[in-house]
Amino acid sequence: MPQFSGDLAASAALRVECNREGFAQARSFTRDTLHLWSLDHRCDDTTVVITELTANAATHAAAAASGAPEIRLGFLLDPTHLLVTVSDPDDRPPVYAPDAGSALEEHGRGLCIVDALSEEWGWTPRPPAGKTVWARLSTRPPI
Repeated sequence: MPQFSGDLAASAALRVECNREGFAQARSFTRDTLHLWSLDHRCDDTTVVITELTANAATHAAAAASGAPEIRLGFLLDPTHLLVTVSDPDDRPPVYAPDAGSALEEHGRGLCIVDALSEEWGWTPRPPAGKTVWARLSTRPPI
């Protein structure tokens, strides 16, 4: 369950296993957390962002890790934004290729989707190994 770290900020985290159940749990955890924080209006976009980032982490980190990679989700809420993070053990940066391939391609559009749904996104190394990919979404209701 989400842990509140003060009157103006809240956080939540989850370890995700790289299988169907883990991905379903990540989506449920996202919806439940946003509902608890009265952010139902941001649930669809946030769930898509988490799904794309988690799928990327599982796909690419699994190739770099021995055994099942550990993927961790994080949520940090402040009064105006929701920061979502996905951490994995792969040191390689994410590949964002907005002009690569056709719109009909089955793979390779995840970060384009994240870019379209978030105000900004990026990544940071996570010493001693791995990285965290993050996206920042507004908490404002739609107009």
